[in-house]
Amino acid sequence: MIRIVGTIFAALTGLAFGSFLNVCLSRWPAGESVVRPRSHCRNCGHVLTWWENVPLASWLALRGRCRACKAWIGWRYPLVELAVGALWGWQAWTFLNAAFNPELPSLISYQAVTTALGRIILYWLLVALAVLDAEHLWLPNWLTLPGTALGFVFTLLGAGYDRSLLRSVPPEVMRFSVAREAISSLIAMSAAAGLILLIRWTYRLVRGHEGMGLGDAKLMALLGAWLGLPGALVAFALAVLMGAAASLALLALPAARRGPEHWTMIKLPLGTFLCIGGVASALWGQQLVTLYLRSLGLG
Repeated sequence: MIRIVGTIFAALTGLAFGSFLNVCLSRWPAGESVVRPRSHCRNCGHVLTWWENVPLASWLALRGRCRACKAWIGWRYPLVELAVGALWGWQAWTFLNAAFNPELPSLISYQAVTTALGRIILYWLLVALAVLDAEHLWLPNWLTLPGTALGFVFTLLGAGYDRSLLRSVPPEVMRFSVAREAISSLIAMSAAAGLILLIRWTYRLVRGHEGMGLGDAKLMALLGAWLGLPGALVAFALAVLMGAAASLALLALPAARRGPEHWTMIKLPLGTFLCIGGVASALWGQQLVTLYLRSLGLG
């Protein structure tokens, strides 16, 4: 019962934070404050009443249109709220399964707390970055860089929990373990970002112009900090597959075939694909790696 109630509470909290994220996503690109003025229609300025601002439910009740001017609100609003709510609810369900399982040692419970808190922050960041890149091809430094630092801190917190709860472990051993985790995390961040920088440099060498921005490299560093190098590589592989599928879908459109260079100049949001791949890697990274190895006959 506690697990169900906790999951529902986390999902509803996620819906609320998803609603706030929608405000941020609408105002950040325009350089507006996310505090004032109150939530309003971007088309006519109609200030939303409380019942027009209930996450997900209001959009459904209004059928996706402003009550005053009937302008289309857009699918992004319910999708962002639903994504954050679903991810936070799933994380709560997973956490509560470990935290209240009497067969698991207390060490696992404390580790689950760190993982759960880290994941809800990571999911919020990835949803925000995915939308910003999809709508504006923009991965702001003030999200990617602090997000990377937070991932590094949570990695060290996880290492500290592992050793501090084992009282028989000498302090010097615990310090060595934390230092090892720090070095490993720094290597993961550098290697993940370096992969994008290498591709970027190669593309520029071959084509003579930039093919991707530095924001993608910083996003990969963020994924390396949170997920480790294997998790970041899984996210990258999924992003490549999604990007290839989007390119093929683009080529299938008649408008894209009108000119020989028309489709080559269209910019795809690699950051969005990386964020989606990062979420998938956080949820099922190990299973995806195992499935891939089995397909090669190595599992």
